[in-house]
Amino acid sequence: MANTLSGRFLILTIIFVMLAEVFIFVPSIARFREDYLLARLERAQIASLALLATDGMIDDELERELLENAEVLNVVLRRDAVRQLILSSDEMPVIAATYDLRDPPAWVLMRDALARLANPEPQVIRVIGEPVREAGLLIEVTMPAAPLRMAMIDYGLRILALSAVISIFTAVLLFVSVRRLMVTPIKRVVSSMTAYAEAPEDASRIIVPRGRVRELRDAEDALQSLQTELTSALKQRERLAQLGEAVAKISHDLRNMLSVATLVADRLETSEDPTVQRIAPKLVASLSRAINLTEATLAFGRAQEPAPKLDRVALRELALDVVENDRLDAGEAAPDYLCDVPAGLTLRADPEQLHRVLSNLVRNARQALASGDRPGRIRIAGRDTDEGWVIEVSDTGPGLPKKALDHLFRPFQGGARKGGSGLGLAICAELVRGHGGRLELAATGPDGTTFRISLPAGLAA
Repeated sequence: MANTLSGRFLILTIIFVMLAEVFIFVPSIARFREDYLLARLERAQIASLALLATDGMIDDELERELLENAEVLNVVLRRDAVRQLILSSDEMPVIAATYDLRDPPAWVLMRDALARLANPEPQVIRVIGEPVREAGLLIEVTMPAAPLRMAMIDYGLRILALSAVISIFTAVLLFVSVRRLMVTPIKRVVSSMTAYAEAPEDASRIIVPRGRVRELRDAEDALQSLQTELTSALKQRERLAQLGEAVAKISHDLRNMLSVATLVADRLETSEDPTVQRIAPKLVASLSRAINLTEATLAFGRAQEPAPKLDRVALRELALDVVENDRLDAGEAAPDYLCDVPAGLTLRADPEQLHRVLSNLVRNARQALASGDRPGRIRIAGRDTDEGWVIEVSDTGPGLPKKALDHLFRPFQGGARKGGSGLGLAICAELVRGHGGRLELAATGPDGTTFRISLPAGLAA
């Protein structure tokens, strides 16, 4: 029980309440002692007044009875600085201590009370006070200290017993409250986490926040958000794995088909037709890249892209080749292309991977222009900087939709057009990261969209 949250609350509550009662006990016992002594002074004064009313004409038996009723041994009245013994017992005991109750400081009362509790010896004490404030009247009594100490002990035990009852009652209430308000909700959260850990792909096991305590509710909300994102990521990973497996199964047969197409394209190079001679090398190059892709089984989500094979790349020639391929693919619907790359700009990159990146970006730009209702233009720009190289692909389309912006570079979620999978941008981002660079959205809006590729000069593949 001591290792549980509610059990520790219970123990701490009992300890703290008992400590509070200890601090209350000292002034309480001091006040009890003062009241006890004042009561004896009042009784002694009543006895002395009875004696004064008869002018001292009482027998010894009545005098002894008055002293016993007042629980004192002697009674002395001081009137106008004159000390007069009114009532007295047969024996005159030795006085061990004298206490003056005429406005004593609180610390003096507490000190004397603790000293009396600690002293078990049967002593006789003198008490001076003014129980009834008459002009010039002061009363003084002598009394045994043992009954006072016993009364104080009895009072202290009752105080401690009451404190124990209050402590236990308060602790039980706190124990029940803590279990209901904190322990039970925490156990529910732990149970939900355990159930979710058994099958994190199951969205029905995501916690539903129900806490009433603000801090606990915040924790449940954060846990729900974390579990939702994790479940989504696991489902996405599963889809990517399935996609990779499917591509791996067809890659072999597709490679054979592409090999046959390559042989046919090689035959076309011997044609004397100028148009065929111009197109055939591009067809052969495209088929070669497709064969390389199938051989490497570059299925996104099944395995990471291979490390880039860095080489010196003439960016303008590569960009022009990308533009020419895209123009052939677009046919009559091809937009205007602008290659704004200096003729002598050379960078270090994997030419095949950089070609894939630019091809994907240009194709996305062309598809964005097709969704608009105005003539468009695609621009490829490049420049070198102190840190490395910057390549920008921009279009004059209508801009990216909100869905694409919210899930940019995330496969199956960042598609910019209806039916799109969003794999193109995700593949581009991974290939650029493999070069040690980054792909980012530089701008988008009604005037168009620009993607920026930043490659560092010191490439670390």
